[in-house]
Amino acid sequence: MRLSFRMVFLLASLTFLCHFQVKSQWNVSAYEKYIKKYSDIAVKQQKEYRIPASITLAQGLLESGAGLSQLARESNNHFGIKCHADWRGDKVYHDDDARGECFRKYNDPEESYDDHAHFLTDRPRYAPLFSLDIRDYQGWARGLQQCGYATDRAYANRLIKIIEDYELYRLDSQKENKHFLNKQPKTEQIGSPYKYTIYITHGLLYVYSNGHDSFDDIANALGFKAKNLRKYNEVPEDFPLKKDDIVYLEKKKKKADKPDYDHVVQVGESMHSISQMYGIQTKSLYKLNKKDKEYIPAEGDVLKLR
Repeated sequence: MRLSFRMVFLLASLTFLCHFQVKSQWNVSAYEKYIKKYSDIAVKQQKEYRIPASITLAQGLLESGAGLSQLARESNNHFGIKCHADWRGDKVYHDDDARGECFRKYNDPEESYDDHAHFLTDRPRYAPLFSLDIRDYQGWARGLQQCGYATDRAYANRLIKIIEDYELYRLDSQKENKHFLNKQPKTEQIGSPYKYTIYITHGLLYVYSNGHDSFDDIANALGFKAKNLRKYNEVPEDFPLKKDDIVYLEKKKKKADKPDYDHVVQVGESMHSISQMYGIQTKSLYKLNKKDKEYIPAEGDVLKLR
């Protein structure tokens, strides 16, 4: 039977779609498997070194390809750390920015995680990061890029996307939340009365987070349902709020108001944070720029807002 051009095209499209779905599912499975395997180590390091577990795990996922890179499989190096002059351990050589570069080799992955912690804590250039709140994964991601951990212009934004896609920020509060709440004034603890001033921008009502609250707190204080506030702001349950984060009280728009025609991406920005800045829906921001959900904005990218 002779197939029409339309039928051939349809079959080819279905084949590609099935391949893409299988590949995507495999990637998700590999990431979830890695998270399950190494999250305990990341949390342990957070307690000992005060490096957010979300950051450690996201870096491990990104640098090692979820533990599947050659460097991770053969040398247990999950963070792509090169030898440097002070390294006295085993070495391997791989092509990276240049051919035959020297990388550290470890006996097991946990040794790699420990060395990663020392790499950050022992170098003065990373010292400013340790003054950040342990839950400020966005600040840590921006700081790592700005301090020169990686040359990729989208490095911070890649980390933030991984943390938000897999909700790794939950790890940062599991061990630290009790201590954090205990040191706050009684009037700021969960369950105490909150007062919010309602503002309007882009024709939308919103309030600012005080840094110690949650969507449930804001909803209770203002007579909203928490699930509606999370829906308006396009976040999952338990999404952490930082001081002065905007929380919209109604559904965001499909495009920005004039004269906001475009936005130049800065270090540490995600599609979600940009959408919050201009009061537009994240899915609309992707659509306006003809990008899919896998797109990660890099510093200097110009995004259309309307």
